[in-house]
Amino acid sequence: MARNNEPPASLKIFGKQSRFLRERLDMTRGDLAKLVPYSESMIAMVERGERPPKPGYVDAVDDALGAGGVLRVMTGDVAEKHHPAWAEEYVNLQAEALALHVYCTHFLHGLLQTEEYARAVFRSVRPSMDDEEIEQAVQARLRTQKLLTRKPACRMTFVLEESVLLRKTGGRAVWEGQLRHLLKLSDLHNFELQIMPLSRETNAGVDGPMTLLETPDHHTIGYVEGQQGSYFLTEPDDISDMCHRYGTIRAQALDAEASRAFIQHLLTGEA
Repeated sequence: MARNNEPPASLKIFGKQSRFLRERLDMTRGDLAKLVPYSESMIAMVERGERPPKPGYVDAVDDALGAGGVLRVMTGDVAEKHHPAWAEEYVNLQAEALALHVYCTHFLHGLLQTEEYARAVFRSVRPSMDDEEIEQAVQARLRTQKLLTRKPACRMTFVLEESVLLRKTGGRAVWEGQLRHLLKLSDLHNFELQIMPLSRETNAGVDGPMTLLETPDHHTIGYVEGQQGSYFLTEPDDISDMCHRYGTIRAQALDAEASRAFIQHLLTGEA
């Protein structure tokens, strides 16, 4: 099992350097926050290596601490990217996947989200993201959706817990738009969508969401996301268990035709 929860070394180094420069000036985080357009909590997270700084943050702190470019020179290594640092490796693997199999339990996978739904998801994140961060995250998420129509096609299956569809994330208009989008996606030849009904008395997915991804060299890896990060599964025994579990989940879910009808019923108010 290969875990990926630890912040990159570059973030830790940047955080320690910026903290050293601040403390050398006998300056608290609160003092620094008064000199730059970033909160004390943001400064604390960056100094601990818990989140990447924006390019503007690096410039502002370098100037405020009189670092003379010591921090600015690291911008390319540490500045915030379109995806959280811990997710970057997965995003790259997903873009090249031959096949992708996903079980969703809390909200829709990023590949399935409309722009409005994605924006509502990021607005729900706590601690809150600012408007700029939200828009960057939304656009990054939409760019990953090129995989849906990529040639050669990626074979994709998704199993969604019924509760995911019942939650009106973003309000009714956004929710209805998202349901219509799922129906449109279900017409893709390389795409299959299934719903796991709440009425199902047994559910092999009790351990939570998961993703199985087939790489270009025909290796299958597992990917699981959590509260503070994610991890990959690559050991044959682990992958075998995940494949068996996902196969059972698909067998327990509604088939593609019944799942499409379920979504249509939600839209017409008949479910």
